[in-house]
Amino acid sequence: MLNNPDLMATPFVHRNLPRLLLQAREAVMAHTRPSLREHGLSDQQWRVLRVLGEHGMVETGRVAREAFILGPSLTGVLARMERDGLIRRARDPADQRRTVVEATAKGTQMVQQLSRTIEAHYAWMEKSLGKQKLSQLYVLLDEVIELEQP
Repeated sequence: MLNNPDLMATPFVHRNLPRLLLQAREAVMAHTRPSLREHGLSDQQWRVLRVLGEHGMVETGRVAREAFILGPSLTGVLARMERDGLIRRARDPADQRRTVVEATAKGTQMVQQLSRTIEAHYAWMEKSLGKQKLSQLYVLLDEVIELEQP
């Protein structure tokens, strides 16, 4: 049974796209993680700070969506970040049922410091791949994301 050639053949024609995307993510993050760790940040905490750095004060549901962190996990991440003085949470003035999050001065400073390192890596990628290829990669990834939306 174990040596049956019919059971070993796979019906797959295409490469494993989810695995390739994860490998690409890990390859890029291998350059970023040391800087994150120097600042005492996890990947999830950085994703939260990145969202806040891009948008300012944000409702927690949007943070969860943009940082790709499930709600229950986000609660713990935000609690630790608040304890460490990186973010502050408050009730949304427009809707008291919602919570908004913003980076503190310490969190904003961390985003500024890390963005220089990260942007330098992106500049290296752009130089290595070429501006056109990196741009094509962004476009293709956006198209795949849009294609797979329900």
